[in-house]
Amino acid sequence: MNPKELLYAKSHEWVKIEGDQAVVGITHFAQEQLGDLTFVELPQPGDEAVAGTEIGTVESVKAASEIYSPVSGDIVEVNAALENAPELVNKDAFGAGWLFKVKLSAAPEGLLDADAYAALCAAEAH
Repeated sequence: MNPKELLYAKSHEWVKIEGDQAVVGITHFAQEQLGDLTFVELPQPGDEAVAGTEIGTVESVKAASEIYSPVSGDIVEVNAALENAPELVNKDAFGAGWLFKVKLSAAPEGLLDADAYAALCAAEAH
């Protein structure tokens, strides 16, 4: 299940708004499609995130996939634990497997709620 309090991008990233910051990760659906992650390439603190543009990469035994930032702003923190334990994304995509935090420079736009995202995943699974 996709947590109801989060917002979702069509590119399978989730966003948790916390005041003027957003926590970003990839969804359970995305990690499930990729399989066991072997490497996560993240932006660096101080990098600028632009909504809809590539910001990193996740690699698995099956494929590599780009990570797109669902929001715009400055990267303030990255999940350093993923450097040595990328499997955290597989184990807890909506918790310990978060990717990075952004200080928002603009309100998020064009993101889906949990129900709309679930419908998108159902359509893609067929």
